[in-house]
Amino acid sequence: MKRKLSIKHSMIVSIARKEFLHIIHDPRTLTILFLMPILQLTMFGYALNLEIQRVDMAVVDYANSTGSREIVEQFNGSKFFHLLPYEGELDQVDQMFKARRAKVVMIIPYDFDRQLLRDRQIPLQFIIDASDANAATLIRNYCSQVVNDFNQVHNQKLPLPFDLRPTIFFNPDMKSTYFFVPGLIALLLIMISALLTSITITREKETGTMEQILVSPVRPYQIILGKVIPYVLLGLLIAAVILLIGIFLFKVPFIGSLPLLTLLTLLYIVTALSLGLMISTIAKTQQVAMMIALVATLLPTFMLSGFIFPIPSMPIVLQYISYIIPARFYLLIARGIILKGSTFYNLLAPTLILLLMSVILITVAVRRFSLNLEK
Repeated sequence: MKRKLSIKHSMIVSIARKEFLHIIHDPRTLTILFLMPILQLTMFGYALNLEIQRVDMAVVDYANSTGSREIVEQFNGSKFFHLLPYEGELDQVDQMFKARRAKVVMIIPYDFDRQLLRDRQIPLQFIIDASDANAATLIRNYCSQVVNDFNQVHNQKLPLPFDLRPTIFFNPDMKSTYFFVPGLIALLLIMISALLTSITITREKETGTMEQILVSPVRPYQIILGKVIPYVLLGLLIAAVILLIGIFLFKVPFIGSLPLLTLLTLLYIVTALSLGLMISTIAKTQQVAMMIALVATLLPTFMLSGFIFPIPSMPIVLQYISYIIPARFYLLIARGIILKGSTFYNLLAPTLILLLMSVILITVAVRRFSLNLEK
């Protein structure tokens, strides 16, 4: 019995060693493993930013008074607004928007100071370019914040129905990078892991080494394990590199447990590798396998996992489809541990779902590979 177990283990180790040597001597695989995630994380980390760093505001100051200059200076002192005077007609404001010279126009009426003293309120009008609805919402919020700050200084007697003092947990500065970096870990891990393992079986078919496997006393599960083990270790290494870049380059805080994140990331990597293996048993060439892997991982993870768009705002059909996206559940894990310090008990449901996905995908991959060997 012990001899049989040692033989089985030696076969798995031999296959894993062969796969690891192939990875080391394959420049294309090494490029995918290390260069691609670093470049993508850097590009996505800087490009995927919902914060508006500069808002070009045209100012129409009909009052030209002390009070109007103060409100203009209030906006000018904000880090978000870049002010420019506008002396044209109001019915031509849309031309300024079309030429992209401004995103918002502030109109100060002639009797600004008098109304301010009489009504104790700021009679301002803002015209916002809402061709980008999300940007328009942020611009409106920025304008409201500056007006409220001005109001608190110059109108301390203004009655307010509520005294709002919000407290923001986990991301007090509201930085979108904190939200996106854990999502990028999920996206890059599943894309690279599935991409690499999707070409493992197809590579054997193309190079003609599949015939050698057919005549060798190796069982399908031994081949699967031998080919997966190197990529599991490399996947953990890639995850560590991505996490370090997120922490040191993008200053993402890490609050939770590193061992727990490592363990659940390992489970996610196994799920992604299992998906790639299943694809490799379907495709006949490496090019086809790579295309299927990209289509099955990149777009679904990007669009339906909650990476960018909140799942509750999606149509009900897409919400149901999102349940088969592994990244949806790993996002809950990564964001929960990194940003919130969630425990294993808090993440039990997504962990069990990923575990179930891994078992199903591995079972399908082994059975399909067995059928291919028998044909």
